[in-house]
Amino acid sequence: MKPFICVVALIAMALLSPGIEAQWDPRSAPTLPRDGKGEPDLNAPAPRTADGKPDLSGVWQGMGGQQAQAQPSGGPPVAGFRDVAQNIKEGLPLRPEGAALLKERRDNNSKDNPEAHCLPMGIMQFHTQGAPRKVIQTPGIIVILYEASSGLRQIFTDGRSLPNNDPQPWWYGYSVGKWDGDTLVVETTGLRDGGWLDIVGSPLSDAAKLTERIRRVNYGRMEIDITVDDSKLYTRPWTVRVNQRLLADQELIEFICLENQRFGPQ
Repeated sequence: MKPFICVVALIAMALLSPGIEAQWDPRSAPTLPRDGKGEPDLNAPAPRTADGKPDLSGVWQGMGGQQAQAQPSGGPPVAGFRDVAQNIKEGLPLRPEGAALLKERRDNNSKDNPEAHCLPMGIMQFHTQGAPRKVIQTPGIIVILYEASSGLRQIFTDGRSLPNNDPQPWWYGYSVGKWDGDTLVVETTGLRDGGWLDIVGSPLSDAAKLTERIRRVNYGRMEIDITVDDSKLYTRPWTVRVNQRLLADQELIEFICLENQRFGPQ
């Protein structure tokens, strides 16, 4: 199977994953708010931690086709998984080097997309693709477990600064977060060069800084505004939004993707 077809197949599996028979029985949190009829009230206020901060914990999923409906007027354009810029009217502000790299990837039918080779797909693709992710929030660190490819990300909220000692580049970079009112602002640097933001190949370099502004709008919805600042490949920073919905009674399933896995005859 060709790599691009593999990517499409993995996307389809991810989008269907909540419907796959789960290994754990459905179990809602005892603190899940309910309406007068006893039904989950996902429009209730967002929960808070003991220190008064919004609690981002839970199993979340990208809203897919519902993203546009969830988008308030005046907000950033909603990112697409296949093409992160699908709702940016003027397109991405690419430098010539960035445009050439994107064209090369498109011309090669996205065969080198990391996900097609069972490699980490990067923060933006994790945000926009349909498989669930579980957020575990503690006072000093937020851990995100991604069902897709069993991805794992750490966001430190203990006051540390981003490393400035020429750190080894990482697939997910180095992330630190701090609260701005009820919004968690996460900055990430130290990413590997040659990143992919989406299936078509919108590029990201090792000079990039990602800034995520994460807000739990209510109990059942979260919005994430992601700003890409990459002076190597783009003429200016640009921002897109990803909307997430809570899967109140779900858990992740096991999804193992092995590097250089062979999906049948080539």
